[in-house]
Amino acid sequence: MKFFQFKIALFLVLCFSTSANAQIQALFNSKTQLRDLTERWELDTTSTRGTFLVTPYKPMYVLPVRWTSNPNEKPISGNLDPDYVAPPGVNYNNIESKFQLSFKTKVMQGIFWGHGDLWVAYTQISHWQIYNNALSRPFREVNYEPELILNVPVKFNFLGFKTRMVGVAFNHQSNGKSEPFSRSWNRVIFHAGLERKNWTIYVRPWLRVPGGKDDNPDIAEFVGRGDVNVMYTKNGNILSFVGSHNLNFNSKARGNSTFSWSYPIKNNLKGYLLISHGYGETLIDYNHLQTTVGLGVSLIEWL
Repeated sequence: MKFFQFKIALFLVLCFSTSANAQIQALFNSKTQLRDLTERWELDTTSTRGTFLVTPYKPMYVLPVRWTSNPNEKPISGNLDPDYVAPPGVNYNNIESKFQLSFKTKVMQGIFWGHGDLWVAYTQISHWQIYNNALSRPFREVNYEPELILNVPVKFNFLGFKTRMVGVAFNHQSNGKSEPFSRSWNRVIFHAGLERKNWTIYVRPWLRVPGGKDDNPDIAEFVGRGDVNVMYTKNGNILSFVGSHNLNFNSKARGNSTFSWSYPIKNNLKGYLLISHGYGETLIDYNHLQTTVGLGVSLIEWL
């Protein structure tokens, strides 16, 4: 029965991918695979397309199968308030589906003496227990991530790479749940984008913005205080590694490593392999250690 459900889910994903790919191509002005930082972030006059046009941000993918080595059946928060004591655990499957949507739009152009652009971005990641008939196939976790991003084009060399842009963002991330499962945090994220031939690097250190009632006061100790995304492209293949770290170089060093490989299938439709190990794959899992492997398709990539 589970295998039959998987075949149905895979069929629906492929149908969705084929039709949605055409719609997204039109939405993104027939240019979904922006090849470099200049095109993706409109860093010079040749790539400028104006304001309020929806364009890609992070990868957009659908994974019909995502396996975990350690399902998080009783989430625990670092907040010691009794409101955050979870009830007895839920019997989750270790195989579920996962998908990510992500886009951005420029709302102001040429600000700060003509050198900066202001963007609004949104990313949503959903984990769906589609094969868990006993629990009526619920969405286990959905993370919502709006951002306000100031981006400035630059041109200087650094360690053999060409630095193309720097900027800062205000980032909010939450899962929209109530206690004891509520998780959220706000960050000020600094970023820089560099390129060299087939290589692209994003560097993002961040500072957490203190809040009122804290759902997860120790989240930076697990998820990290910054990350680095290294991408390599060749013959339509895109390899990406994202590593985050809490900057504790002792026995309490923690973070997450994520590797993805997208490979061409047809036009902009790509096969997609996603492997991660560490903490914080989702907000509810921010202090939960696991290894995950997902397989599916992608419509939009980093580049």
